[in-house]
Amino acid sequence: MDATDTLEFDGKRYLGGPASDPNVLGWMQGTPPAAERRVTFAGDRFFAFPEIRWSLSHMRELVPTANVWRGETAASPLGQPSPADAAAIDALPFTDMNGQPRRWDAALHDTYTDGIVVLHRGKRIYERYFGALQAHVPHSCFSITKSYACTLAAALVHEGVLDETRLVPHYLPEMQGTAYANATLRQVMDMQIGVAYSELYSDPKAQIWDYSRAGGLRPRPAGYSGAQNFYEYLQTLRPEGEHGQAFAYKTVNTELLCWVMKRVTGVALADMLSQRIWAPLGCEQDGYLTVDPIGVPMGGGGLNAALRDMARFGELMRCDGAWGGRQLLPAAVVADIRGGADPAKFAKAGYTLLPGYSYRSMWWVTHNEHGAFEGRGIHGQRLYVAPKAELVVARFASHPVAASAANDPLTLPALLALGRMLGAA
Repeated sequence: MDATDTLEFDGKRYLGGPASDPNVLGWMQGTPPAAERRVTFAGDRFFAFPEIRWSLSHMRELVPTANVWRGETAASPLGQPSPADAAAIDALPFTDMNGQPRRWDAALHDTYTDGIVVLHRGKRIYERYFGALQAHVPHSCFSITKSYACTLAAALVHEGVLDETRLVPHYLPEMQGTAYANATLRQVMDMQIGVAYSELYSDPKAQIWDYSRAGGLRPRPAGYSGAQNFYEYLQTLRPEGEHGQAFAYKTVNTELLCWVMKRVTGVALADMLSQRIWAPLGCEQDGYLTVDPIGVPMGGGGLNAALRDMARFGELMRCDGAWGGRQLLPAAVVADIRGGADPAKFAKAGYTLLPGYSYRSMWWVTHNEHGAFEGRGIHGQRLYVAPKAELVVARFASHPVAASAANDPLTLPALLALGRMLGAA
C-alpha cells in the first residue's frame, strides 16, 4: 500500500480517508455480507477502525433507540449552495497547527469527514457527503448530544423549573452518598465535578467502558455482574477532588443532568428534543437516541441526527434562540453560553490545543475573534457556531482516533480561515 493511502496518529498508521471509505471496503455489502465484512453488536468492533466508518451512520441497526419526531410541519428552507461558493470553499488555503500548508477539500479526507454543511447568514453555501452518509441519514453526534441536552437544561433553569444552585440530591435522593452528594446543578452543567471516573478512550480499563456496558452500548462479558442501566451506574460513582475548582470533562455528568430533567419534568429526552427543537425548527428528518436496557436515553452521547438538522440547531444558537420569528430558546440562555465561563478553570484540564477556551452549559467556548462556541464529539463530530462571522459549520466524521486532539490541528485552523473568508464577504 502506498504511504499516501495511510495517515499516522500517535505513532500508529491508519488507512486514509478515501482508502477507508466503507463502500470501498465493502462493510455490510452482499446478501448476506461475508463474515469478514459484517459489523455487528456482538462482534464488538463497531467502534473500531475502519468499521466505525460504516457504524456511525447505522447505529440504529446495532443498538436499541428511541425516536425524536420531527413533527408534521414542512421542513424549513436552508437554500441551495452555488457552484461558485462551493468551489471557493474547496480551494480555501490555511496553515495547520504543525505549520503545514493545507487546502479545505483535502483536509476533509484527512479528518475522515463523513459529511459537512456550512451555513452563512442562515443560507446553505456548502455541503459534502462521503462514505456511508447521505443527506437523509442520521449519524452519531456523540458528545454534541451534551450541548443539546444542557441547552434544554439551561432553558429549564431560566424558566424556574430547575434551580442551578440546588444540590443534586434535592432532585435525586438516590445520589446521597455518591460523588454528587454535595454538588450543585450548575457545577454539573459546567463539568466542574470531582468524581473518580476516567474518560480516556485509549485505556481499555477506563470507567467510560463500564458506563457503556451498563448502558448497553457495548457487549457485556460472560458472568457480568455490574450495573444494569445508566441510573444504577451513576449511583456507584465516588468523589475524587473538590467540586467547582476545575473543568473536568466527564460524560456521566450529562447523564446525571438528564436524569434530573426527566425526574422534574416527567418528559423523556426524546420528547423534549422533539417538542422544543426538532419540530419548531422544521427539521427534515427524525432523529433518534440510543437507549439503555430500561429505555433511558444516552444523554451524554446517544443522539443521532441528519447533518442539515444539526446545522439548523447551530443556526438557532447563532440567532440567539430565535427562529422564523419565534423565540424557541431564551435569548438570555444563549447569551450566557456565548459568554463562557472561567478560562482559568478550563486551563487546569490541560487541553494544550485549546488555549483561552472555557466551558459553559456543555458548550466549548473559544473566545476567539469570531466569538465561536462549539459542540464537540469524539471521532470528529463538530458543531461550530461563529456569530461574528455569521457562520455555522456542522460536521460528521469517523476519525480512527476518538480524541479531538487528533483532528484539531487541521479542524481549528480551517474553521478560523473559513470565518475570516466569510467575514470579509
